[in-house]
Amino acid sequence: MNPFKFNEILENTNKPNFYNLLATLRGKISARPTLFEFAINVPLCKKLAGNNLPVDENNELYPFLANIYAFRNAGYDFCTILLPDFAFPTAAIDQQETKSLNQGALIWDRESFETYHWPDPEQVDYSLLDRLAPYLPEGMKLIVFSPDGVLENAIKFIGFDALCLMLYEQPDLIRDVFYEIGSRLLIYYQNCIRYDIIGAVFGNDDWGFKNQTMLSPDHLRRYVFPWYRQIVATAHRAGNLAILHSCGKIDAVMNDVIDDMQFDGKHSFEDNIQPVEAGYQQYHDRIAIFGGIDVDFICHSSPEQIYERSKRVVETSQQTFMSWLMISVLTP
Repeated sequence: MNPFKFNEILENTNKPNFYNLLATLRGKISARPTLFEFAINVPLCKKLAGNNLPVDENNELYPFLANIYAFRNAGYDFCTILLPDFAFPTAAIDQQETKSLNQGALIWDRESFETYHWPDPEQVDYSLLDRLAPYLPEGMKLIVFSPDGVLENAIKFIGFDALCLMLYEQPDLIRDVFYEIGSRLLIYYQNCIRYDIIGAVFGNDDWGFKNQTMLSPDHLRRYVFPWYRQIVATAHRAGNLAILHSCGKIDAVMNDVIDDMQFDGKHSFEDNIQPVEAGYQQYHDRIAIFGGIDVDFICHSSPEQIYERSKRVVETSQQTFMSWLMISVLTP
């Protein structure tokens, strides 16, 4: 099928079934291969959503329903959602082909910390989830994510270099900054998962780059991970599962991800760090592995190469599961 023949996609897509995703998160084989992605870009979203949405473009629900129907029509069993009107203020950053992690600092000392306008998660319009519920396609659930993560927000309004220095020069201030971020994100997630339309939570926070973690593992454990431990525990108490999205090389803290914070799934793998096949072989018996085929590989490979690699990934995961099942059956 031509990937750009969207009408064919709409006509032939299987109906969504969130239990496929739950099965994958629980280490089971789903009824069919389970597609997973964090976001769909806006132009593609509009094409995939089609022209038969239940509301018009002037309706407040339109952008959310366009995203939901795009995910459904593309074959996903879920849609990710970020509730509006909740974000940590940042200064304007000059972004062209790249951007600096040191631009736009708003906090550099105790005084600037005290005058910073911290957002109130209780002011978010969570009733939006109730208004979306009647339009959610049968079988789908939403996965809620946050306006950047605990570490990402700290870097955005302190600056990466300054943050690294303040860890040693102003540790009390850094402790308070992370508290203000983490406590607010925790309340946001707690309020979201009270709605039945939410089926899982996404902890979206980039902790690494190509060669190592952004901060030392000890600093991550001190300032960042305690908040995700609470977020995941809150999700689990509500009967939801939790997925971590983190780019970069974070193998030094994967035991923390699995055993301490107890995330159910890990998303995002890159070929120049750890290809998804290697990540699956290393971790699949401890955590669900999501994402996979590197975007760079997709951009530079033929459709036939992409198909063959994707097929091998699916076959490997199924064969590994069946081997595990046989061992379990034969072991007294």
